[in-house]
Amino acid sequence: MKLRMVQVFVLAVISVLYWLLVSHVSGTKEPWDAAGYWLIWYPGSLLLSAFGGFAFGRRGWSAGAIVTFAQLPVMWVNTGFGGLLIVGVAILTVLAVPAVILSALFGRLRATWRRNAGGRKRDGPI
Repeated sequence: MKLRMVQVFVLAVISVLYWLLVSHVSGTKEPWDAAGYWLIWYPGSLLLSAFGGFAFGRRGWSAGAIVTFAQLPVMWVNTGFGGLLIVGVAILTVLAVPAVILSALFGRLRATWRRNAGGRKRDGPI
């Protein structure tokens, strides 16, 4: 199995566990119903997205989508399949936009950092 697939799998598992923790700690079935969602849990997911984006490098944008959409299986387990599934996916899509942007920026940061550390870019004469 390639490193990329392992990274995706590990991030997905960590993300699902994160959202399960949110549901358990807050006592809600859906993570976004938690009292501290906007002040604690969503910013925490953005931080997780940034770390994932840095780990993924060039394809870092996908980390934000993985972390945000990991709420979906948690909601399925806690509430089952309902008529509002499409609405939930639409809301998660909107919530994923900042996470995707942030993880893409951190992925680009890593790519730039690796390129500069590799000696390909030089500052020029002193």
